Amino acid sequence: MADDFFHLLAAAQQQLDSGFSQLPPSPTPPLGAAASDILHQVATRLHDNYPYAHPLYAGQMLKPPHPIARAAYSLAMSLNPNNHALDGGRASSAMEVEAVAALAAMFGWTHQNGGYLGHLSSGGTFANLEALWVAGQLAPGQAIAASDQAHYTHSRISTVLGLPFVTIPSDPHGRMDLAALETALSTGTVGTVVATLGTTAIGAVDPLDSILALQSRYKFRVHVDAAYGGYFTLASNLAPATRAAYNAIARADSIVIDPHKHGLQPYGCGSVLFRDPAVGRLYKHDSPYTYFSSKDLHLGEISLECSRAGASAVALWATQQLLPYTPGGQFSRDLDSCRQAALQLSQRLAADPRFVAPSFAPELDIVFWAVAAPSVAESSRRAQAIFDAAATLDLHLALAHLPTRFFPASTWPDDPATTVVCLRSVLMKPEHLPWLDQIWSRLLVATPKQSKVNHPLDRMYLIP
Repeated sequence: MADDFFHLLAAAQQQLDSGFSQLPPSPTPPLGAAASDILHQVATRLHDNYPYAHPLYAGQMLKPPHPIARAAYSLAMSLNPNNHALDGGRASSAMEVEAVAALAAMFGWTHQNGGYLGHLSSGGTFANLEALWVAGQLAPGQAIAASDQAHYTHSRISTVLGLPFVTIPSDPHGRMDLAALETALSTGTVGTVVATLGTTAIGAVDPLDSILALQSRYKFRVHVDAAYGGYFTLASNLAPATRAAYNAIARADSIVIDPHKHGLQPYGCGSVLFRDPAVGRLYKHDSPYTYFSSKDLHLGEISLECSRAGASAVALWATQQLLPYTPGGQFSRDLDSCRQAALQLSQRLAADPRFVAPSFAPELDIVFWAVAAPSVAESSRRAQAIFDAAATLDLHLALAHLPTRFFPASTWPDDPATTVVCLRSVLMKPEHLPWLDQIWSRLLVATPKQSKVNHPLDRMYLIP
């Protein structure tokens, strides 16, 4: 397979080079024995990583780029285009426009039905910054509101922008609490509500449809942070409440989605989209030298970022040609597999008395669980022990501090602790479904097997 990859890349490189064959040859730095030695050192140094591409890596949000994305990115790097201005990336800028159009169409936005404005970014953080910057320009001094399970960067971005930030409590399922949101909206100080569709900790999906319904009583913008979960709009096996939230995305004011997560792209590749293309006026700026090679729109004229890798656009465009965003297509079926793996793992955890499953099923493909123990502190200790033991078996999980209220009230009825260290898996590779038996068997081996004390929960857990 590696031979095929490099053969295809070499053939494509030859085709690219032929486009400049009329130019006199230019010198390139030689790569001899010294370079070979350095690259071998690089390869050795890179051993100090987790095997992110393997199905037994089920920890953080790390999904390997598709081979066509890797090849297209490498090919574009022969030119190293910069998609800030057409001077630096004519072809890659055109491909970015087309790639962004495919992202927007996935949410129901097209130039035929009212238009939109959007571009790629270096990642979700900067994309969210742009969306909230626009919100602040349109509602100066008004607060940004987001759930306590939203990504921490929203409060940080608000600080950078000099805007107040309001934290809205989440409900027992980790979604934004609507009653608490309405209380905040009734003060008249909230200008933008951030609805997260796929929180990074547990994959919770805020009730976007219900949040949008509040706009009839209160004046505010809705920004959808779908950096992680956005592509699940294509999934066919979401729960009804989750599907209702995704079906409402087209009514939001702005959307962020990260192709470098479920979109099979290399880091960093984020994207921000605005429903109203007129917000482009807010970006207006003057440059004495940048935008004169063409009267067409330069992407730098609708972006806060300047230099951006054109190779990201090329890689995304190529991947979309191979795996289009078609409901029922291969790309969407792979998302179904990820969610199915999460549901199956959740069911196994709920049936095993050594673990404590949350009070609700996973909405997307993130699963978390606690370890049965007489106290929260002991449960946290045991989670850390399993995490360490699993790694020795090449099963790589994650740990997360999560609210105890996500678990049944009977789990630790007399313990005042409000958070517990949980084990967590992001089953974002379609291969996780056929590998689930391997993941489960290694998790059980990593779980201690012999009881030493007499507490009922300890007997269930069978600690060493």
